[in-house]
Amino acid sequence: MRSILRKLGREDGVEILEAALVLPLVFMFLLGIVWFGRAFNIYATITQAAQQGAITAARPTCATCPAANTFPSDAAVDGAIVAVLQAARLDPTQILSPTAPTPTACAGGGCATTTHNIRVCRSVILNPPAGTTPPDQCGTTVSFQYPFRAYFPSTSLNLQTVTLTGQGQSRTEN
Repeated sequence: MRSILRKLGREDGVEILEAALVLPLVFMFLLGIVWFGRAFNIYATITQAAQQGAITAARPTCATCPAANTFPSDAAVDGAIVAVLQAARLDPTQILSPTAPTPTACAGGGCATTTHNIRVCRSVILNPPAGTTPPDQCGTTVSFQYPFRAYFPSTSLNLQTVTLTGQGQSRTEN
């Protein structure tokens, strides 16, 4: 019995026990940093894609033509957004329709949804600066959502899907 008590009183292997308790927590912390960084990267990419789509939709196809300005089709806007997503190696087939309310239309404005579930709203009122009442600024907004799934093994957050929203707007150039 004394030999057992003597062995329990020694501190041999304490470092191994401490490492066994701390390393999983450090690993989960580092894994959280990596997945948060990936979510932020995807959010920045879809925001950039939405902004590029809004710029594409708001610029005439021929700025120097004497005839009335013609703007790119919704398919061209869709293509601009898909190109940005594919450059970042994001799958455009995962795009979800936005749940945000439809913006208020200016004269002749309206919204359409592209083949990739991207909402393109042309001739809509853009956000005015806070606290001022300038004349309404009309432009184009583009919005869509993209799912992100994080992997946190052995936690309640494992395989949870977060829906990220990409929105962009641009004044219409005539």
